[in-house]
Amino acid sequence: MNIIRSVFDKKGAPVLATVFVFLFIAESKRRLRKRKMSQLKRVEINSVVAVPSFSLLRFLLLPVMVFLAAKNKKLQFGFNYLYKAPPVIKGFAAFLIMDYTNYLWHRLNHRVPFLWRFHLVHHTDVDLDVSTALRFHFGELIGSVFFRGGFAFLSGATPLTVLLYEILFEAETQFHHSNWKLPYQFENLINKIIVTPRMHGIHHSNIKRETDSNYSVIFSLWDRIHNTLDLNKPQDEIVIGVPSYSNPGELTTGFLLKLPFTNIRSWNE
Repeated sequence: MNIIRSVFDKKGAPVLATVFVFLFIAESKRRLRKRKMSQLKRVEINSVVAVPSFSLLRFLLLPVMVFLAAKNKKLQFGFNYLYKAPPVIKGFAAFLIMDYTNYLWHRLNHRVPFLWRFHLVHHTDVDLDVSTALRFHFGELIGSVFFRGGFAFLSGATPLTVLLYEILFEAETQFHHSNWKLPYQFENLINKIIVTPRMHGIHHSNIKRETDSNYSVIFSLWDRIHNTLDLNKPQDEIVIGVPSYSNPGELTTGFLLKLPFTNIRSWNE
């Protein structure tokens, strides 16, 4: 599809690559949490796990969402076609719907055992930094096609809105997974609007109660509305990962790719 090539490939991909490199350098110079593993080793593992996932993102998820959004326009179907407003207002409304439903999708990945099998791969990382934003199992991406694609369709989003949201979604995912230590007062201020590294670091805690919080992707509003917000946990007290998968030596690329198809250990097993 031409719009994917012109918007995502030619504009979005270079932006996302630049954000990744910037955050990689920034978190190397100002670390928020101490590391357990070599940064380069984890980048290698997480990048290989990401290859099938991001291939599916580019060649399955994006085409499906853009196709459905194009159908919206032809059928005049979806939330945005129920009222009259300037295009910018409708674009923002669709943006909010997609972000809210991604909050719901994230919660489902933690609550539904079958979905957790795949999302677990992301949470087994024993460190948290910008490379963790790459560490998603391809099975999770396949599942998201149905959920995220369906709500992109129901929102009445245009193809351009879908692609702009995806670019910001990926950039924000890189940002809040990063190990970049921002000035506390500044982060506390912007956290009132968007998800930040300290906030998402709590979500990756090996304490189940803390992991079951802070599900938002871009706007932190959704956690506030649903009372799933957990803030002000000292970062040096957080142990990243899942207790039953805490041995870095076993978390190889092969192990992670086959993990969802094995007997899943209980949280503290």
